[in-house]
Amino acid sequence: MNQYPAINLPKNIKLAIKREDLLHPHISGNKFRKLKYNILEAKKEGKELLLTFGGAFSNHIAATAAAGKEYGLKTIGIIRGEELANKISDNPTLAFANECGMEFKFISREEYRDKTIPDCIAKLRQEFGDFYLVPEGGTNSFAVKGCEEILTEEDAVFTHITCAVGTGGTISGLINTAKSHQKVLGFPALKADLSDDIRKFAKEENWELMPDYHFGGYAKVNEQLIVFINDFFEKTGVPLDPVYTGKALFGVMDLIDRDFFPENSNILFIHTGGLQGIAGMNKELSKKGLPIIKT
Repeated sequence: MNQYPAINLPKNIKLAIKREDLLHPHISGNKFRKLKYNILEAKKEGKELLLTFGGAFSNHIAATAAAGKEYGLKTIGIIRGEELANKISDNPTLAFANECGMEFKFISREEYRDKTIPDCIAKLRQEFGDFYLVPEGGTNSFAVKGCEEILTEEDAVFTHITCAVGTGGTISGLINTAKSHQKVLGFPALKADLSDDIRKFAKEENWELMPDYHFGGYAKVNEQLIVFINDFFEKTGVPLDPVYTGKALFGVMDLIDRDFFPENSNILFIHTGGLQGIAGMNKELSKKGLPIIKT
């Protein structure tokens, strides 16, 4: 198991990190898990083209492009924001995806909100041909099946399983495979309540969302978060991203300080990857005169 040795904390609490970010150099963490069975299904259906959606710094866009290159599939990325069309080379995520062979279609934010409407999908099929559709963020039943493989029998020693939450696929897989004595805690990266989305895939009630650690909303950061990420990296050598894992682990450590976890708790934190987004975030932080994130 790719796991950083346990960190000993007050009240005999232990914290270990499962390094899913080390699964693959470019198809990182939960994206590797989510794409695994989707790609197998695409090949089973005889599809040669993957089409998906994402924003300017999307981990999912980068991972899908890398997976397409590795497994011999063409990829199309429908990207939120028409203004990005002439800025590909300035954006580390889009530049990487482009190098992997992904073709882009940039659309307005208004169009992007309607991306799942059947008429919109039909128009995309007219434009690009017969593609295999991967949802934004990658979450569907095949993605959850992949995420169900994160936990192994070795992980039965833990009392709590913790992770960042984006679209709900990763935590759904963890909920489905957690042991009866384990509690799964999710730390949403955005303000929306994803409980209903999670319940589409996970029927157990062994979980809880901790909604107070999004730092103002999706992809929003402040100096407190950056200092935490950099301090943790200096102490442990484990890099965290500012959109997902940094916020989630900040939440875990804050809950420990607040005595949320009982004495003798053995906590497993799932490092879901997302480190590719640091380069783009650091460019934005530099513009604002804020400290950059260390890796």
